[in-house]
Amino acid sequence: MEKKLLKFTLNGEMVEVYVSPDETLLDIIRDKFQLTGTKKGCGQGECGACTVIMNGNAVNSCVVLAMHAMDSVVETIEGIGTSNNLHELQESFIKHGAIQCGFCTPGMIMSSKALLDKNPSPCKSHVKEAISGNICRCTGYVKIEEAVLSVCEKSRSEKLVVEGE
Repeated sequence: MEKKLLKFTLNGEMVEVYVSPDETLLDIIRDKFQLTGTKKGCGQGECGACTVIMNGNAVNSCVVLAMHAMDSVVETIEGIGTSNNLHELQESFIKHGAIQCGFCTPGMIMSSKALLDKNPSPCKSHVKEAISGNICRCTGYVKIEEAVLSVCEKSRSEKLVVEGE
């Protein structure tokens, strides 16, 4: 199959890569950009381990053909924090013990981030809905929900302090 040039923004950087028509977004993120934080789970869009944010929406990158990302903005777990400067969701997942084996964690965090980017004050049912496409076999979901809601509470507290100054 003839490869075509794909251009899109990946973690804030414009990138170009030649891809085959049958390659998925997950394939190129992991294999061509070596961003292995995005996990390859079921390969059918069922487990959510491959979740990335594309144009503001959480998507299962294993079922998105790479060429569909043309001119898109894609964010992976590597794009939201570093080992020296974790994203607040990453810190909260650690603090609340919402990580066991860690395989689902990047997908859970990206689904949660997509929610918080659109709705900084979600209720518990919104969090449950946002992560409903992600399967965790270790922790269950209570600690994950608590971790996400904790970020919301912290944000609200900081906002009250700023408004009260």
